[in-house]
Formats: sequence, C-alpha cells, structure tokens
Amino acid sequence: MSNLKITQAKSGVGGKQNQRDTLRTLGLGKIRSSVVREDTPEVRGMIRAVAHLVTVEEVK
Repeated sequence: MSNLKITQAKSGVGGKQNQRDTLRTLGLGKIRSSVVREDTPEVRGMIRAVAHLVTVEEVK
C-alpha cells in the first residue's frame, strides 16, 4: 500500500472536540506539522473528518 503525508494547515482551536481529538490521533499538534501514515480506510476516515484543516499528499 502507499503512504499519505498529512500536513496540518489550519488550527483546531474553535473546532469541535472530536476534530481536535482526530488531529491528535493522527499525530498532528501544530500548524505545518506533518506525519506519514499508511493509506488505510481508518486513516482515510480520520482525514475526511478534518479535511478542512489538513492537506494530504501521496508519497511512495
């Protein structure tokens, strides 16, 4: 499977608690921080929940 590079583009402050929790679960905490995660349905669901706060790139 491929990997996804997830970068936090906006702050979670002022958002819903579940969105802030999702950012933490993904491993993001600060704006412009990035993590690489395996492309799984679970990760895709988390990205969908915070799509307005993150940018996603596919990496090999």
